[in-house]
Amino acid sequence: MGAITRGLANNITTAGRIAASGVNDATVSGITSMPIGATDNTYHLVSSQTLSSSATITFSGIDNTYDAYVFRFIDVHPETDGSIFRFQANVVGGSGFNETITSTVFESFHNEGDDTTGLSYQANQDQAQGTAFQTLTNSCGADADQCISGELWLFRPDSTTFVKHFKSRTQSANDANYSFDVYVSGYFNTTSAIDEIQFKMSSGDLDSGIIKLYGVRDVGVSGI
Repeated sequence: MGAITRGLANNITTAGRIAASGVNDATVSGITSMPIGATDNTYHLVSSQTLSSSATITFSGIDNTYDAYVFRFIDVHPETDGSIFRFQANVVGGSGFNETITSTVFESFHNEGDDTTGLSYQANQDQAQGTAFQTLTNSCGADADQCISGELWLFRPDSTTFVKHFKSRTQSANDANYSFDVYVSGYFNTTSAIDEIQFKMSSGDLDSGIIKLYGVRDVGVSGI
């Protein structure tokens, strides 16, 4: 057995994996490139926007770089008590954020007084070939300690063959001091590619918080 082969064999575990002792600064620095497949199943930060009395927040430049895009909502605080967090899209070359949506919405809730709970479908928040901004939360509180957190998935927005599916789950502190867990899913009924997403409250500004946009190349990643 040659020295190189013997050295390699000594750094392979019985499970067939490279041992930690086989990786060092020299071996890592020698890597000049990696195929796309080597970075699958991970979230790649595309952009991040900090909210500051923002009437709307728009993410542009969504393309075919990733199979799916994930928006993460971090402590989004509304300006107006009782307002609802919503989103819409534009196709490439479109304007107005009024694409056709068919969606479904249900929610669970529990109040701080521990005397009201529930799980229900929200027929007044879904759309059937509607073009309005799609609801992502129940009415949200604007107290200093109340906010919204959650995420929205958008699948294959670049497709010119299929509709564009989305799904969302948000957790919010309600204006009547309830915890609301809201599930939203649906699709943009268009075969045109989507390249812009916009968020806003039903009334008032997005007072503070952060929205991050991630890309995922492998749609088999856990969580989809």
